[in-house]
Amino acid sequence: MQVMRLMRGFVGVATIVSVAALAWLAMHRTAAVAKEAPLDMHCTQFAGAVLEPELIALPTAGAQIESAVMVGATAPGNQQGGEYCRITGRIKALEPGTPDIRFDLNLPRRWNGRALQIGGGGYNGVVVSGLGVMPFSPDRAPLAQGYVTFGDDSGHVGDSSLAVFGLVDEAVTNFGYAHLKKTHDVALALIARAYGRPPQRMYFAGGSTGGREGYTVMQRFPGDYDGVIANSPALNFSGVRLIGVAIGQAEYGKPGGFVPPVLLERIYQRTLALCDRLDGAADGIVSDVAACRAHEAEIIASLRCSARLSPHNECLTDTQLATLLLMRDGLSLPYRLASDIGGYHGYNVFQGTHLTGMLGLAHQPQRLPAPTFYANGYLFTQGDGYVRYFVARDANFDSMSFDPQRPGKYRAQLIALSHTIGAMNPDLSRYIARGGKVITVQGLADEVISPNQTIAYHDALVERFGAQTVDSFMRLYMVPGFQHGSGVFIPSVDLLGALDNWVTRGVAPETLIATDIARETNGRSRPLCRYPGFPRYVGKGNLNLASSFVCAQP
Repeated sequence: MQVMRLMRGFVGVATIVSVAALAWLAMHRTAAVAKEAPLDMHCTQFAGAVLEPELIALPTAGAQIESAVMVGATAPGNQQGGEYCRITGRIKALEPGTPDIRFDLNLPRRWNGRALQIGGGGYNGVVVSGLGVMPFSPDRAPLAQGYVTFGDDSGHVGDSSLAVFGLVDEAVTNFGYAHLKKTHDVALALIARAYGRPPQRMYFAGGSTGGREGYTVMQRFPGDYDGVIANSPALNFSGVRLIGVAIGQAEYGKPGGFVPPVLLERIYQRTLALCDRLDGAADGIVSDVAACRAHEAEIIASLRCSARLSPHNECLTDTQLATLLLMRDGLSLPYRLASDIGGYHGYNVFQGTHLTGMLGLAHQPQRLPAPTFYANGYLFTQGDGYVRYFVARDANFDSMSFDPQRPGKYRAQLIALSHTIGAMNPDLSRYIARGGKVITVQGLADEVISPNQTIAYHDALVERFGAQTVDSFMRLYMVPGFQHGSGVFIPSVDLLGALDNWVTRGVAPETLIATDIARETNGRSRPLCRYPGFPRYVGKGNLNLASSFVCAQP
């Protein structure tokens, strides 16, 4: 096993914040970098190498490269359009029993001088390969465009729904924020060694948990990144888990609280009947959410059970309506989480959100053996795992008995976790000062991450810095009809190109044009309007073309 001593010879790792580490690097500079062999000649030499802990700003036991192979342009399965060096490895944990952070790094032969770190989803647990296309940009993968790409599993093994690692302190810290910095520093060192120089630009991109990770790096490690794409961000991670528990308790803990799929479909269809045309177009998309909200009382009244309507999956009982109103109103807490957060904002339940399918409220309640317990809606399933493993630290804990508003002895743990896992800190002053940019896209019909929570964070930035400053570094696009990766409109747009153009050329994105990749309506286009704008039909022209719409204000 070789120690990668040549790592001490590269130049320019400005983002390693340890002064001692920088001095140590300077002492061991050599002239070897200037005589680097071509990438394909030394790719395999990375295999088995060890990176010493000094190269990583946060505490680790170093990193181990497990494999390094040159993938030819014509190799089976290579859809990148060129050769690249694929490196896999692990960043070693400090404490026994803590899983290592597994990572993948892809170094293209034809490098554009940029690097892209890619975030995960849910509770992570699977290595992000960096080989695929970007969400919302399905045509060409970043690696095929010449970007170095890399990602990791956040420091544990499992699928995105498993929260068992919450029992391990170091794994929780890694998941919360530390894996991002550790993987960044290892990748930066390897990039500089492979090409003889660090990247000219370092970007981050992710959605949901990956969106939270994008805001996390801006808040915690602002000097490391030039630009971030953070979509549907789970900013208030503790809040969304707690409201998931509360919704589950309303559905499954109160007799009659469950809302079956047939009633959820009735709500959705009634909403469309009253709100679809408010933007001037009968296109199956509720675009003018603010105008639709004015019809909410009418929608609810038409669905509430009465002497005329009996509760046989034809109308909403008061108990069922209470479940939906909880989801609409959000969760208020009598104590404060990190960044002075007092709860979680509600969802657009009666404004075009389709609460059916795997996500949301659509599963029939079902008791399963421990540690699964409930195979129910996504929000409750995720919140249940959070409470059992992260908060109570007890796999057999029954979250149906947990009171998010009065957590008792678990209150301190809840608050501590919100400091570790979450990205609600509005102080982005260091990121703004270094010229960083961020683009966020989220669906107004998102049934997992409340769009109103994302809007609230944007508004907190405006309150803190002023609209002009926020406009100088942030773009927020709220997409009608788009849910959490699904919906009646699923936008495809080159966000990475827009971000790079903004960072490198100073061309700030304004209205973007998105192509719909939903199966039933694939190919139609709409403008992506900067918040708070939304697409309004001009009254003539093809409903499937973005040119027939303008961005209107609520």
